[in-house]
Amino acid sequence: MSSNLVIVESPSKAKTIGKYLGPDYVVKASMGHLRDLPKSTMGVDIESGFVPEYVPLPNKGDVISELKKLAKKADTVYLATDPDREGEAISWHLQELLELPLEKTHRVTFNEITQNVVKEAIANPRAIDGNLVDAQQARRILDRIVGYQLSPLLWKKVRRGLSAGRVQSVATRLVVDRENEIRAFVPKEYWSLDVKLNLIGKPGSFVARYYGSPKKKELANEEQVQAIVKDITDGEFAVVGVKRADKKRSAAPPFTTSTLQQEAARKLNMTPKRTMAIAQQLYEGVDVAGEGTLGLITYMRTDSLRLSNEAMDAAAAFITNRYGKNYHYGSRHVFKTKSGAQDAHEAIRPTHVELDPERIEKSLTKEQYRLYKLIWSRFLASQMANAVYDTVAIDTQCAGHIFRATHQSVKFAGFLAVYEEGRDEEAEATGAPLPDLQEGDKAKAAEMKPEQHFTQPPVRYNEASLVKAMEEKGIGRPSTYATIVSTIQDREYVNKVDKRLQPTALGEVVTALMMERFNDIIDVEFTANMETRLDEVEAGNQNWKALLTEFYKDFHQELVDAEKALEGTRIKVPDEVSEEICEVCGRNMVVKIGRFGKFLACPGFPECKNTKPIVEKMPGRCPKCGSTILKRKSKRGYAYYGCERGAECGFMTWDVPTAEDCPKCGQTMFKKSGRGRMKPFCINEACENFLPEDKRGYYKKNTEEPAEDKETAKKTAAKKTAAKTTKKSTKTKETK
Repeated sequence: MSSNLVIVESPSKAKTIGKYLGPDYVVKASMGHLRDLPKSTMGVDIESGFVPEYVPLPNKGDVISELKKLAKKADTVYLATDPDREGEAISWHLQELLELPLEKTHRVTFNEITQNVVKEAIANPRAIDGNLVDAQQARRILDRIVGYQLSPLLWKKVRRGLSAGRVQSVATRLVVDRENEIRAFVPKEYWSLDVKLNLIGKPGSFVARYYGSPKKKELANEEQVQAIVKDITDGEFAVVGVKRADKKRSAAPPFTTSTLQQEAARKLNMTPKRTMAIAQQLYEGVDVAGEGTLGLITYMRTDSLRLSNEAMDAAAAFITNRYGKNYHYGSRHVFKTKSGAQDAHEAIRPTHVELDPERIEKSLTKEQYRLYKLIWSRFLASQMANAVYDTVAIDTQCAGHIFRATHQSVKFAGFLAVYEEGRDEEAEATGAPLPDLQEGDKAKAAEMKPEQHFTQPPVRYNEASLVKAMEEKGIGRPSTYATIVSTIQDREYVNKVDKRLQPTALGEVVTALMMERFNDIIDVEFTANMETRLDEVEAGNQNWKALLTEFYKDFHQELVDAEKALEGTRIKVPDEVSEEICEVCGRNMVVKIGRFGKFLACPGFPECKNTKPIVEKMPGRCPKCGSTILKRKSKRGYAYYGCERGAECGFMTWDVPTAEDCPKCGQTMFKKSGRGRMKPFCINEACENFLPEDKRGYYKKNTEEPAEDKETAKKTAAKKTAAKTTKKSTKTKETK
């Protein structure tokens, strides 16, 4: 039996680290937290000074028992949970729960799970950081107090089953505020005037846009445009300025948690939650053909842009070897981390830059490959030379009016050879190629195109831009962004409509109530300040219980005041009106919530009692006829998936359709329903990739009854048969 026990959170991480440490170490996974605040009660003794009551998680009994036995036998226990507040707290809970003596307990962390880093961490352990633990406890208790004391108020005054959260409420408010901005927006008219110019004396033409007279001027209405058209009609245009220049563009910095979630949403259509789940897999380790189990990226919860010198030097060697010396930045490209960032870890980067995505593609799932390629490309590009654009701007003048034409083209690709950052907004137009013009060249207007425009309202947040807004405003931290965005959708305060986040009627009602009665909780600045104070706890500059005491004093008073003000009041949530028309009476149906979830109902109840299930379109295609697959619910509330053509096609399954196609037959792949990491499989029996039902990981019922039970069942069945026969015989006699 080894005298060294290493405890990590997940089996995949345990597998990777176990390979690096060898037979002298037993590496076991705790499967996350082993104890927490109880679910059924507050679990915090506020009056005694915010003393938490931690209890073992009910489903972790076997894990706790095994770890206790292993820890008792081990001479040294290494707690190797993730290198952040949450990971530090898990290690502290492990030490307390397993009753580990201080002298044999060591804390180790790694920013990347590679052989050298893991061995170095084991050789240089430290004690558990009490400040990190206190910061996590403070956040956990803050959220528990708000959730357990505010949610019952929402149950009584709005709707049963609602919940409130300290940070999620602020995120919901951002979405609601943006919706109110859109509603209040008043479009403003403006015009553009494009002129197609034919050169005089030489071939060629180009399009120029009105710029000013001669200073830059916005065209506010049609009258102004027509006045300019009148001035330049039949006039001659002269080239009065030609500006050529090289414009340099630098690469984007390597990813932080926030920018990774934003870019994965833009380019890969991944939710922040899914992005972090896949990134966790890449960090913990993947079996790579010919290499074994490798941690492919550094720790993915970070707000730092810092890179190690070794990583930048490795990138320089790779760039020079593959693309040439002129494609390298020329020195280490160091990016400045924004003020206020914790800077605890490096930026997100590949652990081995030489493992380019194409080389290991066959060892990764489709999602792992796409995300790894994104991280690898962004890191490599950050150490590459600037892109250089050849730009030209030509000003032409007629009757005192300046018209400008611009164009830019790539002169040297630089980092663009590997990666270009995505954008939430439309990219600036590069313009059409321009003829070779000199000052004094003449042109004549061949066509004029005046066009009316209106300013547009601000766009709704998508998941990427909401994460960006939260980061900019200091709401949440890298480890919480994904959870916040998914939580406000799961609780139906926000819906995703055409990939944009729109508040529900419920979300708006709850936000309005919070703004009226709990202004601090939902205030962006207050929440950002609380995050800063939690950082101060982590730094050892703020006592965590003093922070909680100060917060609770005002919060408790707001809660008491709200209870009094809302006594006898019930706030109605407006029905969500759908586009579905009731076939019975012609009204727009509304969304209702019943025992088994949402459904459509006619607002004319009780005169009209028509109802319909809500169907959801799923990715993929029906394997029988190629039509759309819809998600439906059975009478008992269970989700199943069927062809939109219904009985005409007949396809139905409990398995979940995915966006992935089988690489062999091209049909839609499915995965087992339920939570967790499910591997897609092919259900096409004619395909060599077909996975039979008995190998899909379904729960199997024990259909084989014990011999005694079989005998009992036979006797019971015989008695029932005899009773039925007697009853039937009696009825026959009575009839006679």
